[in-house]
Amino acid sequence: MIMNTDATAIKEKVKDYIKQATFVDKDKIKDDSLIFKEGYFDSMGFVVLITYLEENFGIKTTDSDLVEENFESINAITDFIIRKSSN
Repeated sequence: MIMNTDATAIKEKVKDYIKQATFVDKDKIKDDSLIFKEGYFDSMGFVVLITYLEENFGIKTTDSDLVEENFESINAITDFIIRKSSN
């Protein structure tokens, strides 16, 4: 189970990964930036993102998890990881 204090650490890891994967100026992507709608990630990037999250946070993603709301921003991804980790 992940404690609230770890949410910041999770968010930083997710943010670092997204910034590395997209090669975008780090100041451009905010915690609430819509990473798919704003064009930072495409469907291939999404597949790689899921793999990264599963390997780095020890979560298992199911088909029902694969909805835009879970992955639309850094904040959404962080919340998703916390929810999956506490199950």
